[in-house]
Amino acid sequence: MIKNKILYSNFASWVLDIVKAKGSYIWDKKGKRLIDFTSAWNVTNLGWNNPEITAVMINQAKKNNCVPGWAADPIQQKYASLLTQSLPEKLSVVIRATGGTEANEDALQLARAYTGRSQIIGFSNAYNGHSMAILALTFSPQSTKRIAPLMGKAIQMSFPRVSDSPGESQKRLKRFGKKLETILAKKDVAGVLVEPGIITGGGSTAIAPKGFCQLIRRLTREYGTLLIFDEVGTGFSRCGKLFGMELEGAVPDIVTLAKGMANGAAGIGAVVTTQEIAEKSYQAIQFYSTFGWMPPACAAALKTLEIHKRDKVWLKAKKDGDYLQAVLKRELLGHPNFETVNGIGMEVGLGLNKDKKIGKVSLVDKVVVRAREKGLFLVGNHENNIQLMPPLTITRKDLDKGIEILVKAIKSF
Repeated sequence: MIKNKILYSNFASWVLDIVKAKGSYIWDKKGKRLIDFTSAWNVTNLGWNNPEITAVMINQAKKNNCVPGWAADPIQQKYASLLTQSLPEKLSVVIRATGGTEANEDALQLARAYTGRSQIIGFSNAYNGHSMAILALTFSPQSTKRIAPLMGKAIQMSFPRVSDSPGESQKRLKRFGKKLETILAKKDVAGVLVEPGIITGGGSTAIAPKGFCQLIRRLTREYGTLLIFDEVGTGFSRCGKLFGMELEGAVPDIVTLAKGMANGAAGIGAVVTTQEIAEKSYQAIQFYSTFGWMPPACAAALKTLEIHKRDKVWLKAKKDGDYLQAVLKRELLGHPNFETVNGIGMEVGLGLNKDKKIGKVSLVDKVVVRAREKGLFLVGNHENNIQLMPPLTITRKDLDKGIEILVKAIKSF
C-alpha cells in the first residue's frame, strides 16, 4: 500500500526519513543516529555532506547556476580536463549527463552509431539503470512483462561468478569466453555493457574470476565490438582503485560514470570515449542533457575528484575492505545463518542463509531491520545478500562498531 506522497522503490519496507547526515552518520526523524553502511549505494563515498564539497557548490552558486547544452561554463571545462587526465589517455572526450541511466543509454547509442551494428550484450541480474534499453539487457523478461516490449537486439549473458576453487573459477571463465566469442564472431554486436569485474547494483555483489576484464577486452577488440565499462558504482575509489578498470588494466572504448562523481551533492553523470569514436558518431546522435553538468554540480564533481586524488582514498578503501571481510569471516564462519562474504575494496557482499525464514520474512530483511534498531543502516536484496558499502572515509572505530552491530543482528535469529 502506498502511504506517502512519494513512490518509493522496492525497498519501501525499509523507508525512513533522513533529517540530517554527516560523515558516516545519518539521523532519522526521531533523532536516532545510525552508522551508515550504504553510502546511499556508492554515492557518498567521501562521507555525507562533505564540507569541502558543500563550500565549492555555494561559491559556484553565487556565480552561475545554469548553462544550456550548446554552451559551457568554465567550471565544466575545468572538470572535463581533470576527469580525462585521471583516465587512460585514449579516453579523452566527454558527453554530459545527469546520472547513470542516462549515461549508459548514451553509451549504447554511441556504440551503435560508431559500429553500424544493432546488437548489445548485457548481463542478467546486473544493474545498469532503468531505461527501457537497459532493462532489456539486465532484467528478466518475467519481471518486465507488464512494460514489454523493451528494446530489441538485446542479448543477456550470465555473469561468470568466481568460485571458492581457483581451478573452477578459471573453468567458468573459459566457458564464458567461448560463449562470448561465439556471439561476437557474428560481427553484429555493437557493444558489451558491463561493470569491470563486479556487480555493484541489484544487490548480488557477484565477482568475476581474475582475467574477466582482459578477456572481454581481447575478444571485443578482435571482433570490432566496443567495450563499455559501467563505472557508476565501481568508480571513485570504491573498489580499491580510483576506477575499477585499473584492477586489471583493461581500457574500455567507453566508460560511464555517476553516483560518487559529485558525492551525492548534485545529479551528474558522464560518458567518456575516444576522439575517434566521438568524431565518427556525434553527428548521428543528438546528445543533449538539459540539466547535465550544471555548474554547481561540476564544482562538486571537481572538488570530489580532487579529494580522491589528493588523499588517495582508494588505498584506505582497499585496506578497510580487506579488514571488513576478514573480521566478518572470523566472527561468522560456521554460524548457520552465514554463507559467504566476498568483495573488492569496500564493495562487500555478505551472503546469508537464503533458506531461512522468520515467519514469511527473509533472514536478510530481518537482519536489516534489527541492525537499524541497534544503530546501523544497511541495505539488502530481500533474498540472501546484504551489500556493505560504508563511506570510504569511515573511521576504524565506527567501522568496528558497525561490524559489531551487524554480527550480533545475524546471530540473534
